[in-house]
Amino acid sequence: MINNLNYTIFVMLTTCNMWICPGCKQKFVRDNQSHSCNEKTLSDFLNGKSEHTRMLFDYFITEFRSMGNFDLHPAKTMISFAAGIRFGRIHQLGKNFIDVCFYFDKAYEDNLCFHKIAQVPGEQQFNHYFRMYQPEDLNEEVRSYMQLALKNARKH
Repeated sequence: MINNLNYTIFVMLTTCNMWICPGCKQKFVRDNQSHSCNEKTLSDFLNGKSEHTRMLFDYFITEFRSMGNFDLHPAKTMISFAAGIRFGRIHQLGKNFIDVCFYFDKAYEDNLCFHKIAQVPGEQQFNHYFRMYQPEDLNEEVRSYMQLALKNARKH
């Protein structure tokens, strides 16, 4: 299991020029990208969470990182994944689960892993929601969507 207090956020090397906010040092594709500068850390999100939830978080991030490097951006209400662009987030750390959302440019309706798919109003973005209760929930289907989300983010 990863020690959350010593969690290292890997810096993704990109060929595109990224705008770096002078306040919070986050990287963005667009100059002066609207966002919330904050002092949140991964530890802030994990403090007070059950051992089971922390284990799920560690497992999910470790498995996802085995597919390729990306940044984690803790914000006020979520932890975003970014590889050039933001391509998903952990938006809830429950008592015995984590809720994850992946962003795609179309709805992948034919699946068994997403409990909700919703289009962002006015955008060509479809949010796909996955809830993880056990490490075994990261099956081949989920892993294929994780890889697709990361691959799509790197195209930008």
